[in-house]
Amino acid sequence: MNLFRTKPISAQPHIDAGEPFEGSLEGEATFRRVLTGRHLIMLGIGAIIGAGIFVMTGQAAASHAGPAIMLSFVLAGLACAFAGLCYAEFAAMLPVSGSAYSYAYATLGEFIAWFIGWNLVLEYMFAGATVAVGWSGYFVGLLDSIGAWLGVPLKLPALLTSAPLNVVDGRLVPTGALINLPAVVIVAAVSALCYRGITQSAAVNAVVVAIKVVVILLFLAFGLQFVNPDNWHPFIPESQGPGRFGWDGVVRGASIVFFAYIGFDAVSTAAQEAKNPQRDMPIGILGSLVVCTILYIAVAAVLTGMLPYQQLGTAKPVATALEAYPSLLWLKTLVELGAIAGLSSVILVMLMAQPRIFYTMSRDGLIPRLFSRIHRSYHTPHVGTIVVGVIAAFLGGLLPIGVLGDLVSMGTLLAFATVCAGVLILRRTRPDIPRPFRVPLAWFVSIAGALSCLWLFWRVFVDNWHWMTGWIAVGIVIYFGYGQRHSALNRRG
Repeated sequence: MNLFRTKPISAQPHIDAGEPFEGSLEGEATFRRVLTGRHLIMLGIGAIIGAGIFVMTGQAAASHAGPAIMLSFVLAGLACAFAGLCYAEFAAMLPVSGSAYSYAYATLGEFIAWFIGWNLVLEYMFAGATVAVGWSGYFVGLLDSIGAWLGVPLKLPALLTSAPLNVVDGRLVPTGALINLPAVVIVAAVSALCYRGITQSAAVNAVVVAIKVVVILLFLAFGLQFVNPDNWHPFIPESQGPGRFGWDGVVRGASIVFFAYIGFDAVSTAAQEAKNPQRDMPIGILGSLVVCTILYIAVAAVLTGMLPYQQLGTAKPVATALEAYPSLLWLKTLVELGAIAGLSSVILVMLMAQPRIFYTMSRDGLIPRLFSRIHRSYHTPHVGTIVVGVIAAFLGGLLPIGVLGDLVSMGTLLAFATVCAGVLILRRTRPDIPRPFRVPLAWFVSIAGALSCLWLFWRVFVDNWHWMTGWIAVGIVIYFGYGQRHSALNRRG
């Protein structure tokens, strides 16, 4: 029965800016409360708009959904909307850094919490590595554009810009490359910024978000003039097999572009650094989700209207669409700059979130205590930041974007489904806890959110079951080998 022991929770006091706070899930008072609702929305947008819109949109359209990729975004966005409402209730009620891990610990028990925390590693650390690979592709393209403009060849050798491993028929095979060096460099640079402090990270993120949103709006404004409605017919291409076009392809596309929405829940990991988490966490989570959903559908419509969907399966589909129109080549360079900025902010938020998950798990005893150390000057979980940065750089330098992206989606979908279920469970087991934000129509929203996330998870799992099964097996070994014996609940009981 110890597998399903839950952490005690209690009502949270209202938190004022700068006031130290010892949370009911043993929140740490040494974090600085400096983030406002605006900061949290910008963090959410910074995490969401990235590889999904600049990389995976075109690939999903070319291989799975065609112009109906717009419907795929609607399906994925609906699942995220349900999950976002549930996250908002939890984040306002339990303003701690552990995100879905902490919520599961309070509702479903220790083993489920560990399972979710282990899968959050896929969401945040693997996502940082995945986006770093996409960043590398746009960075190489930008160097080519600058070189052409200057009349000087600026090109990194392919040996240093590609993953040395690729996945063929479920197996890792060598490609002949040495390392994806730009991916390693960007992870190292972002990790250094995260080490320095949350205030600096949030300020840099705000600037970067402004740049990429302006670039996206420019793409929509100028690209709309070159949209050919004929490219949208047939809107749902005829099925060519399981997951390839037809309605089945639309659903498979939704499971892929779901990666584009990953990040809004990263807002919840900053709860212990928010000035007024009860008010601002729901604003940050739901506000960033609404803004990004509108932008995603608009970009998908313009992208598939500018170029036949069959030609969008490249590493930089937005730039590819602009290359087809000589009068828009000036915008191509701006898009590459915007993509680099956008992907940088995603890496920033992902690598900022994962150490805070480890921090909370370490406080609970499920992983070594060194992950709960806070830097005396910078007030950041510096040890966790270094470890996460090293591993993410290793993954980004060696593995291709496809397998990383699918693993990220699977881990995230399981976390979302758990949060949706947790809202209903806690409504029944602890109706006495004040809820500054309440999910409307909780029974429908929670059940629909959990089922839609599990449905999308299954679509990805069918193609990648061996990778996910192996990841889960490693997590179970770590829990029973270390976490269960060192759990803080053992010391209490």
